[in-house]
Amino acid sequence: MRSFAIIGLSSFGHYLAKYLSEKGHQVMAIDRNEDRIERVKSFVDRAVIADANEKETLAGLGLAELDVVIVSLGDQIDASILVTLYLRELRVKKIIAKAITEDHGKILDIIGATQVIFPERDEAYRLAQSIESDYVLDSIALSEGISIIEIAPPNDVVGKTLGELDLRNRYGVLVLIVKELVPEKIVMIPTADHMIKDSDILVILGKDEDLAKIKKMK
Repeated sequence: MRSFAIIGLSSFGHYLAKYLSEKGHQVMAIDRNEDRIERVKSFVDRAVIADANEKETLAGLGLAELDVVIVSLGDQIDASILVTLYLRELRVKKIIAKAITEDHGKILDIIGATQVIFPERDEAYRLAQSIESDYVLDSIALSEGISIIEIAPPNDVVGKTLGELDLRNRYGVLVLIVKELVPEKIVMIPTADHMIKDSDILVILGKDEDLAKIKKMK
């Protein structure tokens, strides 16, 4: 079990607090809006009405003792920068800060955020990846130009072994996992003799330009 504080309970912060709590972690929720605090009190360990823009307030919450502090202040760019700076000065172990724009993210990184996230941008990317092909179920960007996609097998690959398909040499991609649905089973790093069924789901790693070729398979 890990300990988290979430500063800012807009939709992103609210659901993050909820999901972390459901997984059994200790969660402190912080927001200056009383209504938002009321909505999370039933499932977090500690709900605090406070103005995170005040360094003395943050210092009194014991945030340096927690594993992770997430700054989720919506479109309050100035506030998120100020709070991230204060958390750094308070020697918080890990600071994850939500950014709205690329420049916002650069500033958060410079002043000490351990990790900068772009939820809206990343979710839009995942949606675009999943709807551009009838086969793609999900997509995760690992770094610039490299992603993992979860894909239902196109007709071209059903009934063939991974060795026959030779996806690594032909397309430059690697099948990391095969999720067999009938019967239900997870195959990690499948071997060349693994035959693809129409009920399987493939998890594939590769460069975006190479994955685009996979998405065009019929």
